[in-house]
Amino acid sequence: MPLNALYDLPAPAKLNLFLHVIGRRADGYHLLQSVFTMIDWADTLHLERRHDGRLRRHDLGPALPDDDLCLKAARLLQAESGSTLGADISIDKRVPWGAGLGGGSSDAATVLIGLNRLWGLNWPRERLLALGARLGADVPFFIGGHTAWVEGIGEKLTPITLAPQHYAVVKPAESIATAAIFSSSLLTRDSDAVIVAGFLADANALVRDETAEAKSLGGFPGRNDLQRAAEALCPEVAEVGRWLQARFGNSRMTGSGSAVYARAGTGARPVATMLEGLLDRLPEGWVGRMCRSLDVHPLAGWLG
Repeated sequence: MPLNALYDLPAPAKLNLFLHVIGRRADGYHLLQSVFTMIDWADTLHLERRHDGRLRRHDLGPALPDDDLCLKAARLLQAESGSTLGADISIDKRVPWGAGLGGGSSDAATVLIGLNRLWGLNWPRERLLALGARLGADVPFFIGGHTAWVEGIGEKLTPITLAPQHYAVVKPAESIATAAIFSSSLLTRDSDAVIVAGFLADANALVRDETAEAKSLGGFPGRNDLQRAAEALCPEVAEVGRWLQARFGNSRMTGSGSAVYARAGTGARPVATMLEGLLDRLPEGWVGRMCRSLDVHPLAGWLG
């Protein structure tokens, strides 16, 4: 029997465990290296089949732009597949936007994965990946569905495995326009390329050396080359970084900001569980939560 609806579909956020800008293409796009990992801070989507071909979005939380990535993703899949079906797309938005957490891209990926199932298309992952790349650099990562080493302009994904982690993630009141960061004179554009094996060796050594008594966990190797420019545009990014550094001994901005995170331990109980109480007393306008890493997307099993 055909499906009429799919409810409670997760769209998890992501963190950049490091982000290096290693060059620039002739067309102006920056060449990147990064590690993306998903976290359990997520939006929730509900998809209901329509037989009139119309695509409508319903905001269950904060209002989104009239024509967001979710509707663009649905239109693209409809056009490329030739489907005459439509959908009501309801979004409970929890991941803050303008934060570098990839919330909009993750929503679009969940729409593609969900509608592929709801409309009975049964496209393989590779076919959806090609559509995702047309929507935005982060969308293919969520369709790929696994912690990944990322290169190029974000389109080259190599699945990797990291030990489970807890992260304290905090976003200040301000958001940052990605274009403003990439046009900043403070942006580093010539970082040395990193070897994936080297990153994994350093990251695994960091986890092995961690003890229950550790007061300072230390962050993953590397840095975020966008952070200096972001802090100049939005001083609150630096404030959040200092706030987390004082409590965990590490902090790093994710993506193009303005959210900052700290590695907070491994296992069921992170070393710095104390932050859960501190989050109730964040400065006005800041939002944050303790997050758990997700090595695999919750909907990864829906794609072959």
